[in-house]
Order: sequence, then structure tokens, then C-alpha cells
Amino acid sequence: MKFKSLLAKPFASIVHNKIRKEMQRAVEDQEAILEELIKTGKKTEFGTEHKFNAVQSHQEFKQAVPVRDYEQFKPYIERIKEGKQNVLWKGQPIYLAKTSGTTSGVKYIPISKDSISNHIDTARNALLNYMGETGNTAFADGKMIFLSGSPELERVGGIPTGRLSGIVNHHIPRYLRTNQLPSYETNCIDDWETKLDRIVEETINQDMTLISGIPPWVQMYFDRLIERSNGKRIKEIFKRFDLMVYGGVNFEPYRAKLMAAIGSPIHTLETFPASEGFFAFQDSQEQEGLLLNTNSGIFYEFIPAQEIFDENPTRLSLKDVQTGVNYAMVINNNAGLWGYNLGDTVKFISTNPYRLLVTGRIKHFISAFGEHVIGEEVEHSLMKAAAEENVQITEFTVAPMVQTNGELPYHEWFVEFENTPHDLTAFARKVDENLRQKNIYYDDLLTGNILQPLKIRTVRKQGFIDYMKAIGKLGGQNKVPRLSNDRKLADELSQYLQ
Repeated sequence: MKFKSLLAKPFASIVHNKIRKEMQRAVEDQEAILEELIKTGKKTEFGTEHKFNAVQSHQEFKQAVPVRDYEQFKPYIERIKEGKQNVLWKGQPIYLAKTSGTTSGVKYIPISKDSISNHIDTARNALLNYMGETGNTAFADGKMIFLSGSPELERVGGIPTGRLSGIVNHHIPRYLRTNQLPSYETNCIDDWETKLDRIVEETINQDMTLISGIPPWVQMYFDRLIERSNGKRIKEIFKRFDLMVYGGVNFEPYRAKLMAAIGSPIHTLETFPASEGFFAFQDSQEQEGLLLNTNSGIFYEFIPAQEIFDENPTRLSLKDVQTGVNYAMVINNNAGLWGYNLGDTVKFISTNPYRLLVTGRIKHFISAFGEHVIGEEVEHSLMKAAAEENVQITEFTVAPMVQTNGELPYHEWFVEFENTPHDLTAFARKVDENLRQKNIYYDDLLTGNILQPLKIRTVRKQGFIDYMKAIGKLGGQNKVPRLSNDRKLADELSQYLQ
């Protein structure tokens, strides 16, 4: 055993045990965090406007602070960008995390001196907890890669500003710097394909033990490695590679192709980070779901997803959530986000401890006819059919087709296959039947002859990559939406069909 892995063992055990204890006091920790947030928030412009001095309970907090999305929150962010102090949190943020929203354009999310530890410590704890659970610490001695955006920061209102992955890069502990790839210079390259080629050059002959990133871009990295090594699988190239860390999208649609590229089983570790906070991580290789991060400066609220656009939606604290319900997640944190509608939906699969699945995005759904089909349902329907037919999916998205020249309308699926089904029509029928079983509203619309069964359009090889490249969103933290309630994405993808 080498030096770093030897040192990691006792530290991993401490963190693993700490997380197990925090599982048991999640509700108490949440109540304490709300109290602390309000106490500090009283001294801010936001707290004064919303009369935090009179807030003594969650019920009073809900009455004082409405739920807002980024657009409604933007006036406060603009004041921070102008250099104002004590707007949302004490002083000024130490960073602004810059992120591309699908509807809000560029968003600037504050990160404070108090909240930076949520991002850094949770990432560390997820890895140490994995070590503590599995006893696997060997990867700490090898090379690690985090496929991410540029670490270069600009200044907005005097505040260092950039992608979250770039900000976090500046906080990687010194003892891990020698393990980290790619080089800083390569990480700063903006063009994803140029950057990817450089990453391959820097890593192909290294002892890579941990690889982290959003699954479609990890797959692109693997494809380049396999091409450069004359068809070798990833485990042949990196013999000690045994842990892949991912987040940002559901892994299941990518699992089969990624595992085929790797060539033999490895452990995977799912995380749920965002610019607004690091919310959850996979705490067990044996149990399904992600453990909610309940003691890290964030107070969570949960709104039944169907109520998210209501004027007065139900807002539940952690103690009142139920398993099996699709919730929109709202956060209040120690960077000054108050009643902030994150845009993500989650479903608890356990309340002892609080483990959840990320089920999609609030704005990514199809309900052109009242069916309200969500990401979790389309992913399940496609992957179940793919598993039965031994088909691998590269990428996909779904949109409604309303204008049909006299035909009944339908859901149009754009799918890029690694290996195309022998009978695409029969495959589409299976997917359709799976979706009917998953969503009763969709089933009713087909039974009532309001909709016809879904249709699959085959996207050519590399079609999604070429599309993302064409719109300037190739690589980094960018993702293809699973669902759209309009035709914009579908119409653009039509030029990438086989």
C-alpha cells in the first residue's frame, strides 16, 4: 500500500462513521440550519425586506419568503454584480458561479465564504465515504481526471466569476495536485474537441485510477482513447482504473455503452452537484439512491411537482416528505439563496435514511395533451426495451408532434443507437407499451384515440455531438434535454437523421 492510500484509510473511516451518524439526525440538523440561516439573514437587505426579525418557524418563513426561480431572483443578483454588500448574505460572495440556463441565459449563482465548503467538502466526503464503505483506497495513489470546464476566472463587480468546475479546481488540496490530470493549461482550452485531444495525449500513458465527468462526455473521451489505442478497451489502457464518478444526468441510458467501452466491471459513484450546492451523493454500493446532504448549510423544501406553478404550493420540510412522490426541490442556503426553485425534481425512495433519485427537470416534460410525461418515465421506457433487445443507446430526446397533416398527433423520439434494433417498428411498440404502463394519462390518450403510438427517428452516428457542437455546447457541463414541450430541439435535430 502506498503513502496516500495508507493515509486515506483512517480519514475515510472517520468520515464514513460521521455520515452514518448524520443520517440519524437529518431532521434535527435541518431545523438547526434554518434557524442559523434566518439569524444571519436578518442582517441582509433580503432579510430586512422579508421581515426576518419576525420569523420564528418554518411556517412563518414560508409566509415571509415566496418561492422564486432565477429570473425572479435576478434583481438581487444584479445588485451584487454592481458591488453592493449584504444583499442576500453577509458581505459579498467570494465567487459567482456562471452557468448557462435553458431559459434564463447566463446565470450568476453566489458562492459565499460559508458555502464554499459545501461544494469542496461534500465532493471529498463522497469519495472518503466510498473508501470507508468498500475499503478501496488504492485509487488515491494513481492519476485522477475530472472532465470539466475551464478554471480561468474573470471578475464581475470585483468578484471572481467562472464555471463551478473551474472554481472548485482552485480548491483541490495540494496533496492531490500531483495526482490530478489534465494539466492546468489543457483545462483552460475552450474548444472541447481540441481540449479532448490534448487530454487523451496527456492521459493515455498514465496510471489512471479515477475518471469523473458527465456520462456523454466521458463516453466521448473513452471513444477517443479506444481509437488512439487501436481498439483496446479502457481497462486494457488503464489497468488500475476502478472508480468512475459521475453526475448531471441519469447514468442508466449510458451504462451499457460505457461499460462495454470499459471492458470489465468497475465501481461507479453518482453525485448530485450544481452551481447552487452539492445536494446528494451515492453513499452505498449496495443500496439504490443518493443520500441527501442534510448538514451542509442548506435547508431544503419540497413541493409536489404538479403544484410547482401554483400561486400557493405546498412546501414541505424534510420531516414531511413521503416516498414515491415526485417533488420539485427548493433550497435556502448560506450563500443567500432563499426559497430558490432549483428546477430539479426528485423522488425519495427511503426516509430512513433520506435517499432520493433525481427524476428530471421541471421544465423538461411533455404535456401537449395533458399527459405530463417526465424524464424518469421516458428513460425507464427506453432502457427497459433496450435491455430486452440487447440494444445500446448513445443519446436521445423526445418532443410532441402536433401538426400531422390529418394523422393523430404523437410523441416523436430522436434516438442515436450504438447498434440499431433489428426491427425498429417492433422496438418502438415495446417502448410505447412501457410508457403506457408507466404513465396512465398517456395510456388514456392512446386508448381514447387522442394520440397515436410514438414514433422513433434514428439519429445518425455522432449526430447529437454534431448538434451540440453546432450550438456551441459541446463538452463541459452541457446536457441534451431528455424532453421538450415544443418543437425547437426536434426541428433542429431533423437535419441529423440517418
